[in-house]
Amino acid sequence: MPRVHSLARRHDAPAMLVQLTDSHLFGEPDVAMLGVNTDASLRAVLRQIEADGKHPDLLLATGDLSQDGEAAAYRRFAAILGEAGSLAGAQIRCLPGNHDQPAVMRQELPQWSTPVTDVGAWRVVTLDTTVPGSNAGHLPDSQLDMLEAALEAAPGRHTLVAMHHNPMQIDSHWHDSMMIDNPQVLFKRLTRWPQVRVLLWGHVHHEFDRRRHNLRMLATPSTCFQFSIRDGKHVVDNMAPGYRWIKLYQDGSMATGVRRVQDALWHTALAPDDAQAA
Repeated sequence: MPRVHSLARRHDAPAMLVQLTDSHLFGEPDVAMLGVNTDASLRAVLRQIEADGKHPDLLLATGDLSQDGEAAAYRRFAAILGEAGSLAGAQIRCLPGNHDQPAVMRQELPQWSTPVTDVGAWRVVTLDTTVPGSNAGHLPDSQLDMLEAALEAAPGRHTLVAMHHNPMQIDSHWHDSMMIDNPQVLFKRLTRWPQVRVLLWGHVHHEFDRRRHNLRMLATPSTCFQFSIRDGKHVVDNMAPGYRWIKLYQDGSMATGVRRVQDALWHTALAPDDAQAA
């Protein structure tokens, strides 16, 4: 099993986790995608975190940090997060998405790529669901075995598992061909480990919150453009970007919510034509 990093904190205090996902930065700065300047929108989300008074112990970036997988995009992602006062003292962990280049990401962000982190009474495990050359996801045996080893080594810790691709359909009226292709293998393994309380992902650019037995399953808006399902079709949504906060309590309970960027901050991230129309 990989080396485990532990975050020091007061023994009985809940841990604060913040999830950012799908920032889609480019190698070149200040590029707009679907009408959104992805650098500016990431900064706007970080300013919203600060305005909300959130000071996370752990920040999780759940994939598609970059749109083109360029090393410069990962360096700028790190620089933008480094400028955020609300993240001072926070540990940061990231995992790759289908638009990332996993080897490049890990080379540029080696300390942030540790897959197992303990915070308070919880263990956080990040999985790589990427498939080279495909937008769809898959959990190989190597990742499932790593997860199982992390769970076996800490049966007394409540666990949050994070990945990029969704393990289930977000909307029953739309067939998602880009989710992981072996979700039942994951769920079957998780039934053996009741300490897993949360399954968290990105990819869908959409808020999602559902329960499956003792498992809370969560997805989070992108830090840039959003998607939704309308009339059985996958469409771009004009909702503002956002982040998810999760408070992890020592008894295994949790509280969570999504916060979206407020209007004044959001308009600074839109391309000029879109800002006038909004």
